[in-house]
Amino acid sequence: MTFLNASDRIFTNLLGEKEWNLATAKKRGDWDNPSQFTSKGSNWIINQIKASGLRGRGGAGFSTGMKWSFIPKDNQQHYLIINADEGEPGTCKDRDIIRHESHKIIEGALLGGFAIQATVGYIYIRGEFKQEADILEAAIQEAYAKKLLGKNAANTGWNFDLYIHKGAGAYICGEETALIESLEGKKGQPRLKPPFPANFGLYGKPTTINNVETIAVIPTILRRGADWFAKLGPEKSCGTKVFCISGHVNKPCNVEEIMGIPLKELIEKHAGGVRGGWDNLLAVIPGGSSVPLLPKSICDSVTMDFESLAAVKSGLGTAGVIVMDQSTDIVEAIARLSKFYMNESCGQCTPCREGTGWLWRLLTRIQRGESTLKDIDLLEDITHQIEGHTICALGDAAAWPVQGLIRHFRHELIERIEAKNFRSAI
Repeated sequence: MTFLNASDRIFTNLLGEKEWNLATAKKRGDWDNPSQFTSKGSNWIINQIKASGLRGRGGAGFSTGMKWSFIPKDNQQHYLIINADEGEPGTCKDRDIIRHESHKIIEGALLGGFAIQATVGYIYIRGEFKQEADILEAAIQEAYAKKLLGKNAANTGWNFDLYIHKGAGAYICGEETALIESLEGKKGQPRLKPPFPANFGLYGKPTTINNVETIAVIPTILRRGADWFAKLGPEKSCGTKVFCISGHVNKPCNVEEIMGIPLKELIEKHAGGVRGGWDNLLAVIPGGSSVPLLPKSICDSVTMDFESLAAVKSGLGTAGVIVMDQSTDIVEAIARLSKFYMNESCGQCTPCREGTGWLWRLLTRIQRGESTLKDIDLLEDITHQIEGHTICALGDAAAWPVQGLIRHFRHELIERIEAKNFRSAI
């Protein structure tokens, strides 16, 4: 397996070995004459990002360049929003990027803002991230002091202002239209689409929302060239990715690696392997808590990219890799995730509002031994009644972990129910 070469790494300070400040960031290559890109025009930047194959790093995996191209070419006020409301269980990559590579985000915001012709940008950050927000605010003030933001930002001839907005810790505000509602001072609930944010976003104006990691890699892609990024990893899932590895591993970590790396290699090289050895592995959630888990038999050979994980009925998502060894009560683990989604539902859609609670109650009933085998089919049926029937993807996020549990561990559910019923009969 070919691992990512050190020379191809974008986040060279992801572990915080150096200072985050502007002077040190410049030594790492940040803010190296961004006007060389803006002088070529916004269409050139958009086409470069399209050619690079960069897909959104926040979970959906949509083409970033394509998303930017949806913004109308008009004289309206345009907005760029950076989604730093990282709330997916098992995902903590954006926090480290903000802590240690904050100037990549700010420079990326300037270039992204120019590409979509936005003169104002907002970073919507989770309210609990106090340290990260303080660092980001200090970095923004450094950029203003050196005239890298504001009028004629970084000598690009473009005016660009960047602000931080702290959320209140609602997971639903990670959904882009709920984020917009919250930013406008309203209750964070997803909007019906269409209209899409590209046409009717913040304050009714054309708006693009991108994840922290997506924005942070923009300057490096433009400096090194779209072809360089496109040649890293598989053709349809190219580039590098920050993977969060947690759970039952010897060394939990955030690490930047090449897309398409085998899951087993990723865990063993960077996280010190599974606790107790690879044969002690039970399952892995490969993309944050909202994607279906995979049993060891699939983890042995699956690679970490959008297409390969979709082929085994899971997803790359945020690349939050949650490792579970044989000591895990898999039913309890998924029940806990179900409770999370039940609590975080905004309540706007009936299938999500009612269905997420139903999933949690059924799973806890199985845990307590108060179920029958019919409840497994009922559980699966409820997930399909939720999936695809809500305004946003939180309903899908609640349904998929349960579907993964039933798909790969139905035998565990059956054994649990039959054992409880047998003991009750005695």
